[in-house]
Amino acid sequence: MTEKKEQHRSKRVEVNGWVVLDKPVGITSTHAVSRLKRIFNGKKAGHAGTLDPLASGILPIAFGEATKTVPYVQDGEKAYRFTVLWGAETNTDDSDGEIVARSEMRPDRTAIEAFIPRFIGTIEQKPPAFSAIKINGERAYDLAREGAVVDIPARAVTIHELKIVAMEGDETVFETRCGKGTYVRAIARDLGRALACYGHVTALRRTRVGPFLESDAVPLTALEDPEVAAKALRRVEAGLGELTRILVDRTDAARLRRGQGMLLRGADAPSDGQAYAACGGVVIAIGGIEGGELVPARVFNLPF
Repeated sequence: MTEKKEQHRSKRVEVNGWVVLDKPVGITSTHAVSRLKRIFNGKKAGHAGTLDPLASGILPIAFGEATKTVPYVQDGEKAYRFTVLWGAETNTDDSDGEIVARSEMRPDRTAIEAFIPRFIGTIEQKPPAFSAIKINGERAYDLAREGAVVDIPARAVTIHELKIVAMEGDETVFETRCGKGTYVRAIARDLGRALACYGHVTALRRTRVGPFLESDAVPLTALEDPEVAAKALRRVEAGLGELTRILVDRTDAARLRRGQGMLLRGADAPSDGQAYAACGGVVIAIGGIEGGELVPARVFNLPF
């Protein structure tokens, strides 16, 4: 490591919280994290849920202690708006790939809606060959780019809703709400095959990730303004909006931080599930509720 890089790294500061980025088309999620680390001068950052370079929309980025809450955001419901072009399937299932199959058939709205119920609920879905899934330690997309035959086993995913919002020419615009691990590109591919007309994604926008909504997202260009960036940094607690919140006093907060369980009292105390404890607006710990006790699994080093 050069002296210049060491000096640059030493100037990084502790930043804790979430930024809900509206990722533009054309950059990777990793690149987006790097840009925000520079803007906020943060030491540690990560994202909750990869977005392809072709995709835009919500990319939640966690700084510092907020990175401990990333799994809880990733496990939340996702929502997308995407456009499918009928008549061709590509090897990437989007417009960045090479066409591997064609058809002269074009589906009408009635035909598409007749097949949509097959894609609702818990279904088996085969991820695209060009995906970030690891195979023997290597990313599937790296193997596919090298010409290897990539065969990823189908996996169970949950799709809560899939509906048409617009149709024009050979394209159909859909909206979907789905669970963790669902590939929208695979929905387009499989729907095109079911309709015997083929299809691939030409536009994709993520509009929700767990507790974060499209209205929360801030464009990357806007974050270059220090005032906008300061207002965009949300508390660590923002990533836990879908968990039960338990307010504790400073005594119980100290106990939880030592990794000790805390008995829950009162008629309204939750009896099971995941929850987090907060004191004075600061997250103290996340854990599971067992036998009327909150047992911490992760603790946070934030002042309160």
